[in-house]
Amino acid sequence: MPRLAFAHSFWESYDALEKPLRTGVKKAMEKFERLSVAELHADKGLHLESVENSRDPRMRTIRINDNFRGVVLAPDDGSDVFLLLNVVKHDAAYSWAAKRLYTVNTATRGLEVRNVVAIEQLTPALEKAAAEAPSLVLAKHSDTVLRELGIDDQVLRAARTIVDKPQLEAFGSLLPEDQFEVLQFLAEGFSPEEVYRDVVAARRPADAAPEPDEDLASAISNTVSRITLVTGPQELAGILEKPFAAWRVFLHPSQRRMAYRVSYGGPVQVTGGPGTGKTVVALHRVKHLLSRAPDTRILLTTYTNALAAALRENLALLLDDDEQLARVDVTTVNAYANRIIRELGRRTVSPIGDQDERRIWQKVVKRLGLPWTEQFLAQEYRHVVLAQGIRSAEHYLQAARRGRGTALGPLKRAQLWWGIEAFLSALSAQGASTHLQVCDEAARLLGGEDSADRSVHGYDHVVVDEAQDLHPAQWRVLRAAVAPGPDDLFITGDPHQRIYDSHVSLGSLGISVKGRSSRLRINYRSTEEILVWSTGILDTVPVGDLGGEGADTLAGYRSLLHGRKPHVGGYGSEHAEVTALVERIAEWMEQGIRPAEIAVCARFNLLLDKVRDRLEAAGIPAVRVKDNPDAGTKGVRLATMHAMKGLEFRCVAVLGATASAVPFGREITPPEVDRLQHDADMLRERCVLFVACTRAREALHVSWSGSPSPFLPTALV
Repeated sequence: MPRLAFAHSFWESYDALEKPLRTGVKKAMEKFERLSVAELHADKGLHLESVENSRDPRMRTIRINDNFRGVVLAPDDGSDVFLLLNVVKHDAAYSWAAKRLYTVNTATRGLEVRNVVAIEQLTPALEKAAAEAPSLVLAKHSDTVLRELGIDDQVLRAARTIVDKPQLEAFGSLLPEDQFEVLQFLAEGFSPEEVYRDVVAARRPADAAPEPDEDLASAISNTVSRITLVTGPQELAGILEKPFAAWRVFLHPSQRRMAYRVSYGGPVQVTGGPGTGKTVVALHRVKHLLSRAPDTRILLTTYTNALAAALRENLALLLDDDEQLARVDVTTVNAYANRIIRELGRRTVSPIGDQDERRIWQKVVKRLGLPWTEQFLAQEYRHVVLAQGIRSAEHYLQAARRGRGTALGPLKRAQLWWGIEAFLSALSAQGASTHLQVCDEAARLLGGEDSADRSVHGYDHVVVDEAQDLHPAQWRVLRAAVAPGPDDLFITGDPHQRIYDSHVSLGSLGISVKGRSSRLRINYRSTEEILVWSTGILDTVPVGDLGGEGADTLAGYRSLLHGRKPHVGGYGSEHAEVTALVERIAEWMEQGIRPAEIAVCARFNLLLDKVRDRLEAAGIPAVRVKDNPDAGTKGVRLATMHAMKGLEFRCVAVLGATASAVPFGREITPPEVDRLQHDADMLRERCVLFVACTRAREALHVSWSGSPSPFLPTALV
């Protein structure tokens, strides 16, 4: 009986298919499980046929329906493994298949693909341009060295035309995966020895034969990072039901060098816009670190409980090993800090929320007659006192107030410190703490001289996802959780998604990433149309970088996917807006999109309540994201804009994008009170909208009633 394997390129096409087409794919795949090879070729419904003028004679197509065909690599060497490559429209399937050639890499032994026609057409023109270029990226590496790293003759000729790294990246989608990654490493300045260690040796199976084997089944078994081999009908059904889960833990070649580098000399920072795979890189880094020693303990942490739950689920998919999974603690920074206080501080804490904290500040202002608002005092305590771990009036009088736009002389600072002491006394009287106070105390307990229990409460490595919203007090906990040294901290984040108010300088906290920072620029989630529109929300404002030492940019941020333009529009009333939303969701569902693949977000829960009622009246199930529904729970997902962080859906509707909701006046410091804080608040509000819109993979619907948010890109409003 034939066996079936799936290239990861298949998931990208399959996941975008409408429901009837997915059903057709499943029926076609089931035939591979029950028919013999001879019967497959004879089956009229499957219509397995060769591709005329294909550069790879093994290329075949199969019928999905009258308009779509699957592209398959069929064995011609007597083996029985068929590799499913793509599912596209009829004519495009033949064009796609005719241009591509699958070969075995001579160094890694893995199966890889190239657009052989495009390379042949481009190389002569590039050679002419290279002849006039002042320098070439790979000039210092000999042909012998490149061939030892797996570069074949066609790619070698093309590689000799590369003048800079952007040109190499532009060429990358045409080149074989392993060879492209080798060229990337060399272009970044890695030595051939390092490239062999981190790319070739990491990919090459330990039991690989001395010489490359062109047998398709062997090549597939050597390419586990890009190909999934199905072992039976039940596994096939499971894979086709959960292709998105497989894609979420797939590592693109351009990301692999970050995750699987053998070792770094200290903390590492990986940044990138939404959908660039930062979380996937973090998960694979955990997998790599676990493989280095049998007793390695890792803290994998993030900002919210929902994100931690998603990390735990995806890590389990990636590892598929209960022993390894048991050596990773997946939790939020706050939860870890709370545990440290219970175990090292020998006491229990119940942190209060933001609203309760604000009420205490209000009472302090009223009782002491302070000339500041409770908002200003809370921000001063958060951004200066807790950020720097200040515990005395003397320390506060000398402290720098970076990021604060209102000057305070010595007398004003002394007066303000009275307010802080009154706030702390009120908390103590209630037996309460804020979340950041818990983190501050946990960091002191972990870093104290009496912390002999580091082997119990500390870790060998700490991996941080969604790092952009962490406060300095939280960073001090993470710094204390692992001893400084190689591979201590691996940090991923995006300052453009900073939706909570944190000002951080990692260097001042003993976390130096100098020389160990990388940026991801290719979005693998959203279409280019959604991406271009969404980035317009932030195009006009500067954004500070993750470490607080400079500026970050979305320049070069792009998607390789294309689709529909976002639907953006206003309505005369909220009722009309919700009515249009229900109609839009019904259209998406008619196209085969499941309710669980659709999300509706708004700034406030009140609007979401109305949406839920209208959806249920229309017979469309809906569930709240905050209730943590599992993947099998039916229903459109409803969430506030803040709760959308870290999530993604095929279709997203952003409702109530009005001038009064985004920005929300209560969250904005008046400019006359503090100009710097006002600007920071406005940027944070932009980021909230940006995050919400970039959760969409295929379709985005943005609406409002009344006046639109001033943050919406004006060209499309």
